[in-house]
Amino acid sequence: MPQARYKQLVDALAAQIRDGSLPPGTRLPTLRKLAAQKGLALVTASRVYAELQAMGLVSGETGRGTFVRESLLPRGLGIDQHATASGVVDLNFNYPSLPGQAEMLRAGLRQLAASGDLEALLRYQPHGGRPHERAIVAGHLASRGLSVNAEQVMLVSGAQHGLATTVMALLQPGDVVATDALTYPGFKVLAEAHRLELAPIPAAGHGPDLDALERLCKSRRVRAVYAMPTLHNPLGWVMGASRRRQLIAIARRHGLLIIEDAAYAFLAGDAPAPLAALAPESTVYVSGISKSIATGLRVGFVAAPAEWVPAIERAIRATTWNTPSVMTAIACGWLEDGTVTRLEAEKRGDAMARQAIAADVFAGMRCVRHPSSYFVWLPLAEEVRADQVAQALMRDGISVSTAEPFATSAQVPHAIRLALGSVGLDTLHDALAQVRRTIDAHAI
Repeated sequence: MPQARYKQLVDALAAQIRDGSLPPGTRLPTLRKLAAQKGLALVTASRVYAELQAMGLVSGETGRGTFVRESLLPRGLGIDQHATASGVVDLNFNYPSLPGQAEMLRAGLRQLAASGDLEALLRYQPHGGRPHERAIVAGHLASRGLSVNAEQVMLVSGAQHGLATTVMALLQPGDVVATDALTYPGFKVLAEAHRLELAPIPAAGHGPDLDALERLCKSRRVRAVYAMPTLHNPLGWVMGASRRRQLIAIARRHGLLIIEDAAYAFLAGDAPAPLAALAPESTVYVSGISKSIATGLRVGFVAAPAEWVPAIERAIRATTWNTPSVMTAIACGWLEDGTVTRLEAEKRGDAMARQAIAADVFAGMRCVRHPSSYFVWLPLAEEVRADQVAQALMRDGISVSTAEPFATSAQVPHAIRLALGSVGLDTLHDALAQVRRTIDAHAI
């Protein structure tokens, strides 16, 4: 088929999608049928659909076909598309805040202004943090079941920065990293930026399918595994102790680096020991206080085996040199005086109250959640398309995430992820009720 005709077909189908002649959810002809209708070679028909998919106009689903996407829906609606307009109810991002936290910040700033050597905060800090601050974080980690020396702790600008510096320091472009088939979108962004290959592991109950991980390691040269064993985002699982030991055994057999993301771990009060406590020689533990205090407080921490600390410190130097001194000083003060522990307990209670609302609203529906997490995963019936539900909710002033930002596999499930932590309780109930009505309407 001449290039001009091929492009004309792409343009014609794109125009039909954009003007509504092919409405969202329309199943397009199979590749063979399109090739027969238009007199194309099969490879050319495949290329037509590939270009439409690259434009964000269609989505291909294994075993189901090629469908017209909701064209008004931003690609990857979710964590990477945070542009919520005024008046929109945000069930997309979690930034939980409790009453009185702003006054707590004022008091913290006043206390800092009246204390010690403020001039020291105006100078460059050690890349991994000042020794006494590293010791404070080490004490905090000990309360979470992770005993490390202060020299193994590094302060970073939030958990995302901790993941980034770990990747920069310890992985190379082309490395294969095993990760859950549904995982934290921020790690997907890192993998793309650093040219890592993510190998998806399907879920199996409260954790990844470890038999699938074993098979992958036998067939591929896997360098690392990225895991969220305690309060997985978005599925909310907490891996049991025996499954953690099994994961570590696989990592040791195949020489895997373990990257343990514990950003939401504080919400699970009775979780087993961290992977880093069970396999301290091969695990980098990454967390922070953005979720337990406030998302605007970009202070996180990385705990790693001593021999990896210099490389991670070099990555910190290359990216931020050191964390902002004032925020770090305030955060460490709150870690030391018990403020963070108190806030974590209060936020667990707040999350449980929000989950109770979700349980009531979604009674009778399939709903994947943890009773003290800030998110809910709603798998949709086969006939319901997530992009259409998300767009309908956007028209009603409610922003939600589809599965696309979380998916590492080629097959993206039709599901909705709801963040519960960013709106008032009354607003939350009404918004979740509208989510249910919208899903029910699309199932008819």
